[in-house]
Amino acid sequence: MLIIGFFTAFVGSIAGIGGGTILVPSMLFLHNISDAFEWATPQKIVGISVVVMIFTGLSSTIAYWKSRRIDYKTGLIFLVGCLPGGVFGSWFNQFVEKDLFSIAFGALMIVISLLFFLPRPKRSEPSTEEKKLHIQRSFTLNETTYHYQIPVIGGFFMAFFVGSLSGLFGIGGGSLMVPAMILLFGLPAHVATATSMFIIFFLSISSSSTHILLGHVPWIYTLCFIPGAWIGGTMGAKVNQRMNGKTVEWILRIILILIGIRLIWDGIR
Repeated sequence: MLIIGFFTAFVGSIAGIGGGTILVPSMLFLHNISDAFEWATPQKIVGISVVVMIFTGLSSTIAYWKSRRIDYKTGLIFLVGCLPGGVFGSWFNQFVEKDLFSIAFGALMIVISLLFFLPRPKRSEPSTEEKKLHIQRSFTLNETTYHYQIPVIGGFFMAFFVGSLSGLFGIGGGSLMVPAMILLFGLPAHVATATSMFIIFFLSISSSSTHILLGHVPWIYTLCFIPGAWIGGTMGAKVNQRMNGKTVEWILRIILILIGIRLIWDGIR
């Protein structure tokens, strides 16, 4: 459990996706092959995942905060949309055929990963009227200043959509949030991953409260994951800082493809 906690947080922190999409299938696999993990029912695994994500998000956020890589203003805009979206997605889950949606969402993940290979169009300067609805951002990282703009309304609805899918499928919103920030809004990969972990920290607090109230969190096991997740989250953030932006994007592409394959497999089996 210490090793799983470390590995999922390490990889999740590097790519900005949190790690729940790795922890959950790992635990389900161990539940099927080992008597030692017979206790790991799907409800308990999800409960463990969302609580562990708090510590992954916190440790990563602290590391990224020290290196000044988090765009807090952008993160707060997305967080305002993600929180109600997560509630809506969790409620809407009862009305949908999850297997069909899992296949569709898995295909979406693979398509998003392929979009990274396409040339990115230059963003035109918004008009005076449009600027009123945009937040102009300048972010200096490694002596390079990046300029991008966040449409307040568009950013909110994108975040609501991401939060809804996160609540619907029970996976971290970072797997959609990071590519959206890079591809749609032009954030550099390092800033997008750091900001995503900042968002995931608060999202995890919100989502874990429901599972705690429902009794889905086996604390005696959960406490075994937390030390590994804390160390993994911190180390993943530090490794991310030593990589160039293209390497971070390649890691994200690979992880998105693996997530997509897993979701499609879960939907068809």
